[in-house]
Amino acid sequence: MATLGLIIAVIFFLAGLAGTVLPVLPAAPLILAGMFVYGLFAGFEGLSVCFFAGQAVAVALTFLVDYLANMWAVSHYGGSRLAIWGGVLGLVFGAFFGPLGVILGPFLGAFAGELLASRRTVHALRVGIGSFVGFFGSTVIKLLIEVAMIVWFFLVIF
Repeated sequence: MATLGLIIAVIFFLAGLAGTVLPVLPAAPLILAGMFVYGLFAGFEGLSVCFFAGQAVAVALTFLVDYLANMWAVSHYGGSRLAIWGGVLGLVFGAFFGPLGVILGPFLGAFAGELLASRRTVHALRVGIGSFVGFFGSTVIKLLIEVAMIVWFFLVIF
């Protein structure tokens, strides 16, 4: 039964990694769910409460990275506080509009926030582009965290 659980877990892992690049699937939560499914099939052998707590912290970290990377990139590109909050709100509200919303939401939010703050379109556009940089940077960092989650899982079960 553990082999079937492992096959299902790997499918969850692949879907989760794909969800990081194609933000339509909840990436890290899928990876954690795959580990839980494996645990159900294998009787949770080797998968302690501490293991799952650590994995849950890693999942939370992937969400935090989204917000922090966007905030850092917008401010690094000269964005005001209004642009930073616009980018964060764009990320939150963009999630309701699927993958395109997740990508365009922070850009539009940062752009609108900076346009309100500085009234300079070119500068606001530059700040909006900074939100794209934050999005792609956070994607790389989240992939690294998720790969570490999966490696930790395999180290524990084998």
